[in-house]
Amino acid sequence: MNYINLNELRDCAYKTACEHGFHDKELSNEHCLCLVISELMEAVEADRKGKRADRESFKSSYESEDPHYNADFKYSFEKYIKDCVGDELADACIRLFDLCGLRKIDINDFTEEMIYEATESCNGETFTESIYAISTIPVRYEYEYGYSFEKQVKSMLLGIIGLANYIGIDLLWHVNQKMRYNELRPVLNGKKY
Repeated sequence: MNYINLNELRDCAYKTACEHGFHDKELSNEHCLCLVISELMEAVEADRKGKRADRESFKSSYESEDPHYNADFKYSFEKYIKDCVGDELADACIRLFDLCGLRKIDINDFTEEMIYEATESCNGETFTESIYAISTIPVRYEYEYGYSFEKQVKSMLLGIIGLANYIGIDLLWHVNQKMRYNELRPVLNGKKY
């Protein structure tokens, strides 16, 4: 994902969250990080159930940028993509992008070497162990290394990118599909907050 402008994804995620009412009240960093972790736990459950995206069926059913086909996109996304491992990892990234937008964190500084190291760090771990490592970054990195909140958030994002690379998931594709899907959803995506 280093070849794309992560700050553009940050700005888009933040804009969509604002338009959908997710920033109508002030929430703590801990609240926001817990929601990221909840998406990571959903990725664990999707992995345990063997839920993977069916991109071929999605592509044959629907893959168009034409906004006139939003209903077809939504149906196809829900049938072939939603709630799979890649989708849940994308949700976690989108929440982190949104948090970076809210807190004005620049995330365009991941080098190829950093992404390679994050990918290699998953070697020898199960998917669940890698998710655990990513989920505990805020606590571990604050108390063990004294990392700032910004560094904790960026480290989580880098960890997710590395894990997706390690297991062969095209995370950028999933993020783009989910961001489009999120734009079509109701205020608060039908949730309380």
